[in-house]
Amino acid sequence: MAATISRWLIGFGTLGLLIMTAIVGWQVFGRFILDSSPSWTEQASLILMIWYVMFASAAGVYEGFHIRIALLEEKLGDRARPLTRLVALVIALIGIALLIYGAQLCWIVRGNTVPSLGFSRAVAYVPLPISGLLMAVFALPQILTGRHRDEPRAEVETL
Repeated sequence: MAATISRWLIGFGTLGLLIMTAIVGWQVFGRFILDSSPSWTEQASLILMIWYVMFASAAGVYEGFHIRIALLEEKLGDRARPLTRLVALVIALIGIALLIYGAQLCWIVRGNTVPSLGFSRAVAYVPLPISGLLMAVFALPQILTGRHRDEPRAEVETL
């Protein structure tokens, strides 16, 4: 289930980046070719950036491509388990903070309207609590086991 969610998050992030690139391209075309830049393009691209960055960050926790000191973990081997658990705990705490404060932010700005787009400012910040929850959930197995999803388990020797 988590792998499916992670794939969807990465796919959504990829799609968001492509759409944002098209919007910025349209903005440049409008500004330099048509001498009339559309008013909605800047806000739309900024909101898309918030969405795809937050969802890709959550996927990064599951996939293991978030920022971490992999070289140190590789050099220390099994002795790095406490470090891995600590990093995962910090990530989970950041995820919980994003969940709580992101939900509060959405609630506070729900009445504000994005002028050039005409919808609630809360739409821009909806990914914060969602990705925060996913980060905390994706970090939990790392806290419990001390290893990343793709890290092989130690071989058990048989007699």
